[in-house]
Amino acid sequence: MVFVTGPLYSGKKTFVKEWMHWDEETLSRNAVWDVQELAAGCDDLEQLAEELSKKQVVIATEVGGGIVPATAEERAAREAAGRLACLLAKKADTVIRVFCGIPTVIKGEETL
Repeated sequence: MVFVTGPLYSGKKTFVKEWMHWDEETLSRNAVWDVQELAAGCDDLEQLAEELSKKQVVIATEVGGGIVPATAEERAAREAAGRLACLLAKKADTVIRVFCGIPTVIKGEETL
């Protein structure tokens, strides 16, 4: 599995489609994105990571930077998203961070 992460609107899905030579339909079949939203309220992040890692590509938006959320619920959701990202990165063969549309390989190799 390839785990792609980066800030909101940094070009993660566009990068994956170009890199993998996928159209939108192929992306929908072989990838899952916005997984950070699934972490909020999840009772078993390890099980969630296991299920998500069955996809060829998993895309998550980094949520750890910026202003600390005002409510305890928002802080818990952000912490869960960060923990899920760590679990996915550990399971991934390749981890790529996309920033301003530029991919940087953090783990593994950017090969097909």
